[in-house]
Amino acid sequence: MEGNLRKMRTKLLDGLANYELPLSDEHVPLNEVIGKSVSLSYLGLINCTHCGRKTKKSFNQGYCYPCFQRLAQCDSCIVSPQKCHYHEGTCREPAWGDEHCMIDHFVYLANTSGLKVGITRGSQVPTRWIDQGATQAMPIFRVASRLDSGLVETTFAEHVADKTAWQRMLKGASEPRDLPVERQHLMDICADAIRALQQERGLDAITVLEDQSVTEIDYPVLTYPSKVKSMTFDKLPEVSGILQGIKGQYLILDSGVINIRRHAGYRVAFSVTA
Repeated sequence: MEGNLRKMRTKLLDGLANYELPLSDEHVPLNEVIGKSVSLSYLGLINCTHCGRKTKKSFNQGYCYPCFQRLAQCDSCIVSPQKCHYHEGTCREPAWGDEHCMIDHFVYLANTSGLKVGITRGSQVPTRWIDQGATQAMPIFRVASRLDSGLVETTFAEHVADKTAWQRMLKGASEPRDLPVERQHLMDICADAIRALQQERGLDAITVLEDQSVTEIDYPVLTYPSKVKSMTFDKLPEVSGILQGIKGQYLILDSGVINIRRHAGYRVAFSVTA
């Protein structure tokens, strides 16, 4: 079958991440083909995931250049939420900001390539954690907006990573961490900074979450690579091999790994052989 790629859809079922590969309107279950030979052939066409126009180059994981320049979801504040400028009246799309940014978010701790802090909307739990390849995660704050989440995240990021080392993540599961203990340690050393943010932003804007459970996530992986070789359609017309597993947004093949989200909008033919 063929179609335009989107980031893989995920569900957490009985602690195991389950994946589907979107190809335009089709969704291919992937867990059931692990251990089989798969092939993704790039058909030389990229369509913007927002407007559908043909584009020679994909920007920001799936957009044509005009959409990349125009859409709020492509603005720099999406990557750095502490730079949100909605309150200055300069948001690219205020209605989009109302729906996606001016709503409750969670600040969380996760174990991906190691301990990290991150942010997400409530509707993206646990999708966000699976997309990052987290094996453990727990929310630690509820905040009133994306800006608030960025301010809290940057406070914690002075003491813990805020990015995943993807090569390390793909080499296997990190050592288990006691997230409640790690949370308390960070709360202690950031206590003054958090109180200052609550005084500035309001107590209702930044709520500390107590007694949250830890979500444990397993991934459908038969074999992790000892050396991570990244493959892209910008250099290879075809990516093929034995599908040895899936973690984050990566397919792990015996020939290398490919980031599906990175290739959103690329039109490919996908096939499976026993």
